Amino acid sequence: MTNEERDAIGTAAMNQTAEAVIEAVSVEQLGDIFKTAGYRVTAAEQNGLVQLMSASQGVGFAVRFGNRSAEDGQYLDYTLSCALQVQGELPAEIVSGWNRTKRFTRLWVQAQFLVLEMDVVVGGVTERHLRSTIELWDRLIQEFLLHLRNRPAMAAVEAQGASQSGEAAGTGESGLKATLQ
Repeated sequence: MTNEERDAIGTAAMNQTAEAVIEAVSVEQLGDIFKTAGYRVTAAEQNGLVQLMSASQGVGFAVRFGNRSAEDGQYLDYTLSCALQVQGELPAEIVSGWNRTKRFTRLWVQAQFLVLEMDVVVGGVTERHLRSTIELWDRLIQEFLLHLRNRPAMAAVEAQGASQSGEAAGTGESGLKATLQ
């Protein structure tokens, strides 16, 4: 087989698998991508802005759209955001431990909420890439929930607090309640 024949076969294979490049995404288009990935999605308005509401692992999250593109109704980026309401003390190690060991997301505290967020830039990607970010988000939520359950720093604080107050230690309750912010 000649180099020209190999190049022709390679080009044909690439053309069969090529997807359209997405420069910006609309609320409806991204909602359809989430639905294709198996999520229930609801559009909701908050403070005059449309966002998508969904859930993963039984925990609700929002998709907030960022910078508008030159094309009306299209966005260049969005943020996936999950907020859990904190009940009681939250050791700083929960946030710093996550941010130190995980990529792609950030964890932070806002008032009584523990917020996990992931930014997604849309320009010049394919639909497959956007589906991959959804899969990554789902995986990171799983890891986030495990991080909260396996929190050695919080367990030590709880055990210390329980021994000081005379309560039984080791209940494993997290003091976090899933809510949407």
